[in-house]
Amino acid sequence: MKPRRPRFPVSLLAVSLFPVSLLALSLLSVSVLAPVGCAADPRQGYSFASTYPDGIESVRVPVFENYTYEPGLDAEVTEAIIKELQRSSSLRVVQGDAAASVLKGVITGVDLRRLSLDRQTGFAQELAVTITVDFEWRDARSGKVLAARSNFRATDTFVPARPTAERFDTGRHAAVSRLARDIASELRSGW
Repeated sequence: MKPRRPRFPVSLLAVSLFPVSLLALSLLSVSVLAPVGCAADPRQGYSFASTYPDGIESVRVPVFENYTYEPGLDAEVTEAIIKELQRSSSLRVVQGDAAASVLKGVITGVDLRRLSLDRQTGFAQELAVTITVDFEWRDARSGKVLAARSNFRATDTFVPARPTAERFDTGRHAAVSRLARDIASELRSGW
């Protein structure tokens, strides 16, 4: 007599092969669609290439000039930009003439604007701090301007009129942080 092989129900066999066939199908679709989905140049679509100009791997950021009456703002803005570039970009921030590019700037204005008033007291409830700069990002080797903006502004708000009132320094620091993020973003899109 011949030994009988146990029979598996069709549903059990299909369930055990389903994850393998699903994995194979997804790998096949990714390998076919991957070359179609990405562009070689970041300006033409999604890409794994750098969004900065070719050959620019480093930047030098001298202290921004300060044409306002806000003491210490130049150092605060410069430090925030350096930290943001180190955090969010592939650019190395270096000192001296070893940098492939230079980012220079001038702080041209700091404005405080009242956004809302308390109806009973007339005191300001919310204020906006706006910092205005002119900056230029230049290739240090060729002298070519990679990005330049005039009257570039960043604004943030703070609330001085509550029992837990925020100080002006809090609003100024928030505006400086926003300015640094926006400048780092402009360097990416400027060329």
